[in-house]
Amino acid sequence: MRETTNVSRASMPTQMPVQPAPVDENWRTDVQRKSIPAQVFLNHFFAMDYHIQHQNDLFDLAKFPIFRQFGGLGAADRQSVLEKLLLNSWSAEYALRITPVLNDRSADSEQYLQSSLHWTFPQAYYSILFSARAFLATQNINVSNEELIRKRIGNMVVRGHYPASVGYYALGPINSYRIQRLPMAKRMAEAGRLDLNLPSRNTSAQIEVAQFLKTTRDQRIKALRNAVQKNPKTAIRSARTGEILQKFGPEQYKVLARQIGYTTYFDMLSRLRISSASPNGGPREIERFVDSEVDVRLFHQSLVSIVAHVNSIHEAYIAKALGIDRYRQLVAKLPTYLQESFVRERLNTVIEPLLVAASAEEN
Repeated sequence: MRETTNVSRASMPTQMPVQPAPVDENWRTDVQRKSIPAQVFLNHFFAMDYHIQHQNDLFDLAKFPIFRQFGGLGAADRQSVLEKLLLNSWSAEYALRITPVLNDRSADSEQYLQSSLHWTFPQAYYSILFSARAFLATQNINVSNEELIRKRIGNMVVRGHYPASVGYYALGPINSYRIQRLPMAKRMAEAGRLDLNLPSRNTSAQIEVAQFLKTTRDQRIKALRNAVQKNPKTAIRSARTGEILQKFGPEQYKVLARQIGYTTYFDMLSRLRISSASPNGGPREIERFVDSEVDVRLFHQSLVSIVAHVNSIHEAYIAKALGIDRYRQLVAKLPTYLQESFVRERLNTVIEPLLVAASAEEN
């Protein structure tokens, strides 16, 4: 909520004492009510970032046999493809990072950030999408369909390509989910209804992330059910009457769960795209931030941190596949505004040290 500028009483005429502006309590209640879904959404992403910071496990990749043995399939031959994909990823991340800088001198930067969420949300998602595509391309998996990318990345999460900070996932049918690699997730039912406070411990952060996984998987399964049942050719029918089922039981939901595959960090971040575009006719979650009283700057900082972490993981695999010299050549071809930004810093402080550490582990 925008703060009003304080005016010194000494600067006012003595015959006109300052009176507080009348407060419309109905308006205040309405704004606070509308802020609840936005606060929950902020809490989810803040918890993701909190878990990443608490785990602090990026350099654990160097110890992973799956990383040390990662060589890609002719990755060097596809360097031009990788260059294009990474350029798209880094350009989107740059746009995400530069958003608050553009408005540093404005007196109302909070409002600017709030209005910019309409394009900030997609920038965060698409940056990770393109880095994921580049990661897959090093393995000769050249796909642009987002559903196929989602499933491929989900399989890699399960196979252990990612550190614990983003290596969790959910599987199973609705009402019977199993959440893996979040030890505190078992306390989700005990915690009951989550409050609106930001997580302050890793236990509460893990419970919040588990809840985010659950609601994200709920959305995907319900959207698939709607799509399947609207099409007479794909609709699941009653074995007794042959009519299209109006109610699903455990068996029908098991079928949908198998089609969905795993729910991972990638699905959670795809909520940013859904929030902006809502391709399946679902809720436009970006609208939750209109006239809300949430900390938009904190939300933006969480997104920047999450994107940087996930992209660092993908870039480390790509550099491992290409070799550090070829990867440096790739960075050297970038436009100056990218080359001299976070891309080079990440190369020097994360990617190269990671490869050196992985090499040391092998020897």
